[in-house]
Amino acid sequence: MAEQAGEAVPPAQRSSWTSFLKSIASCPPFILSPVSLTEFPAYWCEHPELFAAIADQNTEEQRTLAVVKWFISTLKGQYTSRNESMGSEKKPLNPVLGELFYGKWPDINGRGETQLLVEQVSHHPPITAYAIENKSKGVKLVGHNAQKTSFSGGSIIVKQLGHATLTVKLQSGDVAEYLITLPRLRIDGLWYGAPYIELSESSSIISKSYVCSIDYKGKGYFSGKTHSFKATLNPAPGLGGTLGSHVIEGTWHTTSKFTSGPKTGMEFHNVTGPKEEVTAIGGQTSGEMGEFETRELWKLVAKGIREGDFDMASREKSKIENDQRQRRKDEMAIGTKWPLKHFDHVDADPTYERLGKLGKISPATEDTYLFKENWPPIA
Repeated sequence: MAEQAGEAVPPAQRSSWTSFLKSIASCPPFILSPVSLTEFPAYWCEHPELFAAIADQNTEEQRTLAVVKWFISTLKGQYTSRNESMGSEKKPLNPVLGELFYGKWPDINGRGETQLLVEQVSHHPPITAYAIENKSKGVKLVGHNAQKTSFSGGSIIVKQLGHATLTVKLQSGDVAEYLITLPRLRIDGLWYGAPYIELSESSSIISKSYVCSIDYKGKGYFSGKTHSFKATLNPAPGLGGTLGSHVIEGTWHTTSKFTSGPKTGMEFHNVTGPKEEVTAIGGQTSGEMGEFETRELWKLVAKGIREGDFDMASREKSKIENDQRQRRKDEMAIGTKWPLKHFDHVDADPTYERLGKLGKISPATEDTYLFKENWPPIA
């Protein structure tokens, strides 16, 4: 039987879904997530034991493989978890400028506590900056993310902008650095009304010793399965012959294994088990959440979405958006800008430029947001 337009959409919402397909400019309430995009950086660490384990490796080869394993293990949470929990991909709430989110993963079995800090550093265009750190292990991730969207052939194409840098403090006193770029997304299933994400093209993980290129394909490529990937890890230019190479293949939302190199046939990653969600914490000295902390800011909108009261969700969402518009008008009238709390913007990132040359990534330079190292008092 042929799929009908909006077949997976609640009957009362099908007319708004049809209008949405025609315009691709607005989002009907039933397709909204009750979670703001500000919370999405928590997906980087839903396997905090893998994040911590990066610091436990003894060689650069082992450490780079641990970084790649941790990164691949983050993809399921980042790109398929809404399908599993909500039935289809949902559009996250669009953060306001200055929106904040703080969280942590506790110390279990000596892995150390891991902290999370997120700030919406721009609204037009929307840019989210984040820092994740396990201080006892000396592992830290700092990055920013933005999106450019287009509509093509019945799918929404999302070009992810930005990058992240992972640093590891070594026992020698040196710091290992890893540049991480982001894959492109394709959102399919729009006609049916049950959107889902597929990754496409490629991303990179680059250190001074290794370059890892990760290629993403949907059904019909590589293994013929959805969410397929192939990671090729080679020594950085000039280091060939002194370091080993590896190829890893599988599906990023389940398992993968080494298919070439000294570990051929061995399992690489496995995310079929439970994940560990972040524990949200308030950033105030009292431990309470301030008015710009995401779960406080959007609590009535989220309540409406979760309870199916889309009129309430739309009404409360409009209140927040109108307040933001007025704030920007007031700032413009007196010639001021919203001050960022945790990050400073810089036009060029020397780490991106230096490591990016090894992987021949494009663009050759990119701006970034420097973390001020000012964790909230409760963290």
